[in-house]
Amino acid sequence: MSGAPESPDLLESALAAFTGRVRERVGHEAETDELFEWFEQLRRTAGAIGVRERSGEIDDFGMDREYIREAAPILDLLRTRWWRIAVGGTDAIPPEGPVLFVANRSGLLPWDGLMLADEVARRRDGDRPRFLIADWLITLPWVQPSLARLGGVRACRENALRLLQTGRSVIAFPEGAKGATKVYRERYRVQRFGRGGVVRLAADLGVPLVPVAIVGAEEANPILFKVERAVRPFGIPFVPVTPTFPWLGPLGLLPLPAHWRIAFGEPIDPARFGVDAASDEIAVARLNEELRRQIQQQLRVLLRERPNAFG
Repeated sequence: MSGAPESPDLLESALAAFTGRVRERVGHEAETDELFEWFEQLRRTAGAIGVRERSGEIDDFGMDREYIREAAPILDLLRTRWWRIAVGGTDAIPPEGPVLFVANRSGLLPWDGLMLADEVARRRDGDRPRFLIADWLITLPWVQPSLARLGGVRACRENALRLLQTGRSVIAFPEGAKGATKVYRERYRVQRFGRGGVVRLAADLGVPLVPVAIVGAEEANPILFKVERAVRPFGIPFVPVTPTFPWLGPLGLLPLPAHWRIAFGEPIDPARFGVDAASDEIAVARLNEELRRQIQQQLRVLLRERPNAFG
């Protein structure tokens, strides 16, 4: 059945009407009391489906601070016990004001953005940056609402610009799909950073760029290879094959307990290129490549410091 799902009010009305018809058919004998009590309980339960008090802290992009507080125990478990995330360079994080964090992309699912946002929020008194997510994730009916509540925002210049202009920090992954779909043998090889969109954005608004290197996320859901030709007739670019997916079905999407490391680099001030930096193609290309090289170099350091991905 297509279209939007029915609201709890409609479900409640339908169940109430059905209960009334049952009463008319079978009468009011004592032996039917238990049946009616069950229907009444079902009606009350249906009326509460999807209904909870709306948080007054939901912003215009859908981030819900109450939802994040409820998810905090799970996020903490992932951070401290499952991935055992070690973090370095936190002194480089600007203490206030909007910041554009730029990180390497690690895997199809946005665990990297979620964990990075959580780490920054812990060090900026709850000032949680929004992490940009790919278009294809927006189309998933069950994933997108939860990601929005946790701070995920569709990746486009307009959204990032609006967030930074209103004083909110942003986490961007300039590698885009090229980084997210890398197979395991190409892990931690930072792909080209597009055409310098993050650099232009930072230069236009005068916000600092903070490079971030993330190690561990590419082992959490490693892509061994991709099935492409067989699924293209169905409009699907490829199906990833991991050690657990598709062999275990939906359970195969659960991340592996790899050991993560996150390192923050020194902020880069685009203002050093002058007031016309955003329109200077040479300056943009130079800073864009400098940013990519800095993250690649830090990844090599982190990989040397981490002797075993699952140790």
